[in-house]
Formats: sequence, C-alpha cells, structure tokens
Amino acid sequence: MTRRIFCKILLVVVAILGLFVLSGVLSAQGNRDTAFERVKAVQEGHTNRLMAIKGVVGTAVGLDGSNAHVVKVLVEKPGVAGIPRKLDGVPVHAVVTGRFYALPKPDKPGKPPKPDPEPPVDPTARFDRPVPIGVSTGHPDITAGTIGCRVKKGNNVYALSNNHVYADENNAAIGDNVLQPGAYDGGKDPADAIGTLHDYETIVFYDTEDPPHPIPTNEIDAAIALSSTANLGNATPSDGYGTPKSTTMAAQINLPVKKYGRTTGLTKGKVYALNATVDVGYDTGVARFVGQIVVSPGGFSAGGDSGSLIVCDGKGRNKANDRRPVGLLFAGSSFYTIANPIGPVLDRFDVTIDGE
Repeated sequence: MTRRIFCKILLVVVAILGLFVLSGVLSAQGNRDTAFERVKAVQEGHTNRLMAIKGVVGTAVGLDGSNAHVVKVLVEKPGVAGIPRKLDGVPVHAVVTGRFYALPKPDKPGKPPKPDPEPPVDPTARFDRPVPIGVSTGHPDITAGTIGCRVKKGNNVYALSNNHVYADENNAAIGDNVLQPGAYDGGKDPADAIGTLHDYETIVFYDTEDPPHPIPTNEIDAAIALSSTANLGNATPSDGYGTPKSTTMAAQINLPVKKYGRTTGLTKGKVYALNATVDVGYDTGVARFVGQIVVSPGGFSAGGDSGSLIVCDGKGRNKANDRRPVGLLFAGSSFYTIANPIGPVLDRFDVTIDGE
C-alpha cells in the first residue's frame, strides 16, 4: 500500500470517527434538553398542589448528585410534611431555602461593615456623574437598591433596576426622580437625582389568608428610569467586573455567574435551578413569580442588592461568554438568590443593554 493511499484511508477513518463523536454530543445534548422539558412539565403540572402545602415556598427544576433532572421543592424549614418522593416517575428533592423576600434595603441599620483592609470602593457612596452601575440607587420613598445597568432605545438611555427600587412597589408616579445614592445612603431629592421613572411592570400581589384561584403570577420585577450619558455610565466601579456585554444569554444549571451590588459588591456563584415558581414577600404583601432563576450560594446577595445585573462568569468553556447578562436580581433568602431572566425584562421595555 502506497503512502498516499494509506493517508486517504486514514483521513476517511478520522472523518467517520468525527461524525460519530459529533452525533454522540448532539444526541447527549438533545437528551438533556428533552429531560429538562419533561421534568419542567411535571413541575409545572404539580406546582399549585405542592405550594398549597404549608411550608412550601416554591418549586424549580434542578439536578441531583448524578446530574439527572429532578423537581426541587423549596421549603421554609426542615421537616415539611406531605412532599412526595416522586411525581409522575420524576424524583422530587426538598431543599431548605427559607422564605424569599425582595431585597430593597440593607439587612442591618447603617452602612454595611467593611472588611479589613478597607475596599477601594464603597457602593453606598455618592459617585461623581456619570455614576457607575452596581451602586446605590432608589426612589426617594424607598431605602436603597442597586443600578443594574444602562439600557437604551433609540437615542435615549435608561437606568434599569427593580419595580420595588424605582417604582416603590407600584406606588410611584411616572416622572418621579430616582436618586444616586438611595435615600437610605444619604441621597437627597432633587439634588442627587440621576433620572426620572419612565416605566415599570406592575407587581400583582395576592392575599395569603384568602388566596384567589388561580393565584395571579408575575414574571418580572423591573423598572427603568430615563437618564443620560452625562448622569449614568455603563460599567461597574473599579473593583467590579467592568462593562457587561450587550448580547445576553439564557441561564443554564451550574452556569458560573457574578454580580456587582450596592451591599455585597462583587460576588460569584452559580445557577442552582431554573423555571422556579416562588412566593416573594414585599412590604405591600406577597407576590408569586414564575419562570425564575435560582442562584447559590446564600452570600451571593443581601438586602440592598436588588436590581443588580447578573452576568456570566466566563471561565473555562464559558470564557467567551464572560459578562453576558443572564438575569436581574430582585429577591432572596439566607441561602439562595432569585432573579428574573434578563430576556423578558428587556422585551418588556423594548430596550437593549448599552454595554460592550
């Protein structure tokens, strides 16, 4: 056999093996997608019954120790009775999350304690204009939340945050000032205004003592404030992750993520579960949200971080996706953070992220 013929045969063999490998990869991905959709259908089909159990605060789709999709039942404390081990053949795992609350203010009075040595940036401070994203902000009648990012439509730019940060849980009026820093951190109206409330998605609350049937659901807790490039920048402070990408991405279970917020600054975590249905406590009452992202660990956020933009923490195979926006942080417990998927947020206001 000549060398030329041998090389041709070798190339054919390599090509065939490559096709087998690619087919296997696509098949595995297809199987994972199919498994997720099946478990999601089971989760959604049983969520109302599960959440009627006292002590259950949510459901979601997650993974077990062998990376198989399972239904996660989120419970207030250990020992909640009445949770099945399986639903329609799908394993069910109870996870202690505690109750979820919107996070518009610090957990304790005063500014958050600073580690030693003192960090170079205080996200609660008043910043020179244009202000960075990820720092203290809020409607004059609330405590303080976080500027998520700068978004744009046409020639206009807006600050993106939560309804409960900029619209005071539906109580604000369009045109009201939004401040940097928030009132809790010393912001004064109108001296510290960086824009005016332009639009918000109304949050629908329900009476937990006499719940309607069906219980009304929400998808996002979001608002935008009309600002300007003179008042609002599009990057985090110097100790943050920089400028978010303009192109978003869908969350995936175990995706590494990061955020920069008013209280905890730059933190890193991972997506723990998807398609979460959760009850969230506000000053006004309780609101049920569907289709949410669950992030761990508990230290990923704290009171005052509401409104933070969650982006991909690009490393390893995710390096190319670094800083691509994933979600808008709005609630949490001592153990987990809850975020709106960023896609529906941007679609609601017909804006894009003004980033890199």
